[in-house]
Amino acid sequence: MDAKARNYLLQHREALEKDIKTSYVMDHMISDGVLTLSEEEKVKNEPTQQRRAAMLIKMILKKDNYSYISFYNALLHEGYKDLAVLLHGGLPVVSSSNVRTVLCEGGVPQRPVVFVTRKKLVNAIQQKLFKLNGEPGWVTVYGMAGCGKSVLAAEAIRDHVFLESCFPGGVHWVSVGKQDKSGLLMKLQNLCTRLDQDETFSQRLPLNIEEAKDRLRILMLRKHPRSLLILDDIWDPWVLKAFDNQCQILLTTRDKSVTDSVMGPKHVVPVESGLGKEKGLEILSLFVNMKKSDLPEQAHSIIKECKGSPLVVSLIGALLRDFPTRWDYYLKQLQNKQFKRIRKSSSYDYEALDEAMSISVEMLREDIKGYYTDLSILQKDVKVPTKVLCVLWDMETEEVEDILQEFVNKSLLFCDRNGKSFCYYLHDLQVDFLTEKNRSQLQDLHKKIIIQFQRHHQLHNLSPDQEDCMYWYNFLAYHMASANMHKELCALMFSLDWIKAKTELVGPAHLIHEFVEYRDILDKKDYTVCENFQEFLSLNGHLLGRQPFPNIVQLGLCEPESSEVYQQAKLQAKQEVDNGMLYLEWINKKNIKNLSRLVVRPHTDAVYHACFSEDGHRIASCGADKTLQVFKAETGEKLLEIKAHEDEVLSCAFSADDKFIATCSVDKKVKIWNSVTGQLVHSYDEHSEQVNCCHFTHNSHHLLLATGSSDCLLKLWDLNQKQCRNTMFGHTNSVNHCRFSPDDKFLASCSADGTLKLWDVKSANERKSINVKQFFLNSEEPQEDIEVIVKCCSWFSDGSKIMVAAKNKIFLWNVDSCLKVADCRGHLSWVHCVMFSPDGSSFLTSSDDQTIRLWETKKVCENSAIMLKQEIDVVFQENEVMVLAVDNIRRLQLINGKTGQIDFLTEAQVSCCCLSPQLQYVAFGGYDGAVKILELLNNRIFQSKNGHKKTVLHIQFTADGKTLISSSDDSTIQVWNWQSEEYFFLQAHQETVKDFRLLKNSRLLSWSFDGTVKVWNITTGRIEKDFVCHQDTVLSCDISPDATKFSSTSADNTAKIWSFDLLSPLHELKGHKGCVRCSVFSVDSTLLATGDDNGEIRIWNVSNGALLHLCAPVSVEEGAATHGGWVTDLCFSPDSKMLVSAGGYLKWWNVVTGESSQTFYTNGTNLQKIHVSPDFKTCVTVDNLGILYILQILE
Repeated sequence: MDAKARNYLLQHREALEKDIKTSYVMDHMISDGVLTLSEEEKVKNEPTQQRRAAMLIKMILKKDNYSYISFYNALLHEGYKDLAVLLHGGLPVVSSSNVRTVLCEGGVPQRPVVFVTRKKLVNAIQQKLFKLNGEPGWVTVYGMAGCGKSVLAAEAIRDHVFLESCFPGGVHWVSVGKQDKSGLLMKLQNLCTRLDQDETFSQRLPLNIEEAKDRLRILMLRKHPRSLLILDDIWDPWVLKAFDNQCQILLTTRDKSVTDSVMGPKHVVPVESGLGKEKGLEILSLFVNMKKSDLPEQAHSIIKECKGSPLVVSLIGALLRDFPTRWDYYLKQLQNKQFKRIRKSSSYDYEALDEAMSISVEMLREDIKGYYTDLSILQKDVKVPTKVLCVLWDMETEEVEDILQEFVNKSLLFCDRNGKSFCYYLHDLQVDFLTEKNRSQLQDLHKKIIIQFQRHHQLHNLSPDQEDCMYWYNFLAYHMASANMHKELCALMFSLDWIKAKTELVGPAHLIHEFVEYRDILDKKDYTVCENFQEFLSLNGHLLGRQPFPNIVQLGLCEPESSEVYQQAKLQAKQEVDNGMLYLEWINKKNIKNLSRLVVRPHTDAVYHACFSEDGHRIASCGADKTLQVFKAETGEKLLEIKAHEDEVLSCAFSADDKFIATCSVDKKVKIWNSVTGQLVHSYDEHSEQVNCCHFTHNSHHLLLATGSSDCLLKLWDLNQKQCRNTMFGHTNSVNHCRFSPDDKFLASCSADGTLKLWDVKSANERKSINVKQFFLNSEEPQEDIEVIVKCCSWFSDGSKIMVAAKNKIFLWNVDSCLKVADCRGHLSWVHCVMFSPDGSSFLTSSDDQTIRLWETKKVCENSAIMLKQEIDVVFQENEVMVLAVDNIRRLQLINGKTGQIDFLTEAQVSCCCLSPQLQYVAFGGYDGAVKILELLNNRIFQSKNGHKKTVLHIQFTADGKTLISSSDDSTIQVWNWQSEEYFFLQAHQETVKDFRLLKNSRLLSWSFDGTVKVWNITTGRIEKDFVCHQDTVLSCDISPDATKFSSTSADNTAKIWSFDLLSPLHELKGHKGCVRCSVFSVDSTLLATGDDNGEIRIWNVSNGALLHLCAPVSVEEGAATHGGWVTDLCFSPDSKMLVSAGGYLKWWNVVTGESSQTFYTNGTNLQKIHVSPDFKTCVTVDNLGILYILQILE
């Protein structure tokens, strides 16, 4: 120990000895590994409290710096802050945070109540970890259930010297257990949240396992290098694939072959024998407080009966501590094997445990036996806060802790301490025992906890700072479903309040998992309502995981009006509007139809693939439950069920004549089955990794089968030969999918390397490689550093189109032009398979959400075919909203915003357009520089004789409609009196004119990339004022409503306020850290708002240039830009109290406080402009996906 630390201890020794109670302080120090159990015993043997404290301090003085730090932290945790302050100055500096903190923050469980070290095994684990040498790899600790693997793994890293040298980045413990895909995703999300607490890398939880895997890779690589990931209790090999991304991993498992599926160096530590005889006796001796040599003869027989299980030895030891004379009795009980387990598991001989548990429960005091039975409803790997049991038992915390401590003392329960609060959990084997023993009571026990919850809590009052809050959010639905309380479960799941509260805390994935898990119950209540909520979660999942959390009522208002979600949202919104809340109705939203027409659930786990038979009458599907299923396409009636492989079945395919079905699997085999009888015809095993896909040629006279594998290879098989015909090399990562073209000349393959390749079938040579990743970069998903894995593809019947799936979306591409034709969403989770029906009229998709959906191609294409360009013009007239827009197939259209009626005016290459003030004329400019006017009444076109030389950028009528002004890329502004056919050009800008505004008295203000702003007389064509405003591009200007001032903003990160009478600025507004892209004056001309490329909005006082507010709810340092990107447009309300802004989405602000009042998330992003009605009640914009939004403030 440092001399300074030692001096501080000696200096304050008297105060410490007088005040501290040693027992809890020693618990902390034992957990930190700085105090041994024998030392604890020595302290406890002292007769008085003061003598015990003196003995502890004497011991600490002989120890190292870590002991001092551990003692200091223990004082803090136990509420001795005044004493800790005395020691603070002596804290030694150590190169890494102390072991206690590292282990506690990493979630490593504490030592059991009675602990004996198994030095040999602990050393073996440390040696194997040391062999990793800082490089990625796996150390597997395996052995039977209850043999102490987890305790050993925790013990191996409870050594600060070892941690310091091997894992200075810390350790991260994940209790995995038996999981399905949704459960694993939740574990991954929790881990990512723990590793990224300051949200440096993302403010949104990963939405699927692939994304979570990628996020974890980045976090471990960049934020936690040289750290150790510990995966406790792994059951399935597929789980490890989610962690197979260049980490150092220690895992515990009952099956040492689980790491066969992953890459990298692997080391193994077997714990096959459980406890040796001597270690077993040592545990007993500690429990009964005797020397090992003094234990009676029966102790040896008891250890033999315990069969090496530390858990069983602890249970018996705890009993003997309470009744030291009952050695014979407990030995007989163990040998009698009274307790008969109803269902035995083949992986472990449970008899010893069951007997020990049975005796221990029997020996509990009568008044607390019932409380132990109540614990039967706890789930595996879940730590339950004391407060949950206070609610269940209607007791004070102290009473509950006293009862639970009795269970802990008897090794019937385990306790973890985090700061001052306690959490309790059962060993997996104890959960099994209780479930089995109390099976007939389980439903009532679950009902009891729900009734107690309802007595103590109201859902809307659950707050995150309540100790038990997270437990209820995670398990309330589970308890309701287990209690058969269907009505209550539906009321919970079909509630926007619950969805809001739960997703705010834990993101959407767990809720989506519950919709899948309890689908049968929810469907019975109301299939349509269940679909409404599922679709709502599916389409908004990417928003519900982000910060700041979106307003769920506002999201609900965007649902179709027939949806239960919309109806609940509308009801809530109306109530909140009365209390001053702002909500928006998307009045032109289409009544979005549910595009899928059949949903079936033939499997008990994720569905990986589904396909039509050639005649279209049957559908085959396969998945994680290792089966192949065949059912009728029209009704979903089951025809065949085959246990097809030893592992998950990844793909299936009908042959062209429908006689055969091929399947391929994680077990590396390809099998061919008779499609009617289910008989096995062929089995191939030439791939060296799992086989991901298979497909037959369309010609039944010469059947070929193609397969693709994680070994990066494609193989072609002739059913008449025993070996493969050709092997195709070229992909650099797993081949996920392959498909023959309709004429069988080409084979398309999709890979995790992000490419789609086309192969010549005859020669087996690569013909074409398309980088699919580029098509996804403009999607509305956040562009994070994640791979785009192309999952699957399907050819249209004429070979002209190809369908591709990625994430939870389906895209349809034109093969020749590579343009996207359509996209659709509806699945809650990752889509594994897409396939057109033989005639192309419908297509199938299957997903991790356990559903198969059948879609109508025509509906999907029509739904996503028309895209508007973002250059629109809007005229607000009384109750009308008229929108002039151009779509992606060159049609100029006039849209009535209220009725949705569309008039198609003409086809042209339009770059910009505008309406005349009285809605008599439409003007539009082209990419060729031409300017045209169309008379709406008779569709007559007038053309400007001499147009611009380059693209027309902006166009506007004067107030009387007789003159048309246009600006262009050629640096000129054209003034055209189109009725008299007179025109002239305003030429003085040196570079492109960015835009212009009409002033009163025939004046015009223009600004340009050349940094100048000019005032023109449009009658004479002369410049009246020339302002040199910025060194850089002028990006925007606005004119004050009193017409005395204007603002300019620039790429030089500044904005300026000018008087028309002075050539120098009144105020230079500094503070923006990005290009200032837009500015707007308030209606009373007293305020100016400016927006920049970092998503910041600043509100300034016009008279003195002072900054009044910075509108940015999330500071840029904390994560993504506030506005989802640039702020591109702004508008004040008539009373100057509100402001609306456009950027990645739309936001409304309270000008008085500078806080956000509402956010409207558009489907796409990058909004260019907002058109706001004079009364501020209606707002119009178009997103980058070409979707039009006419939004009205709800009153």
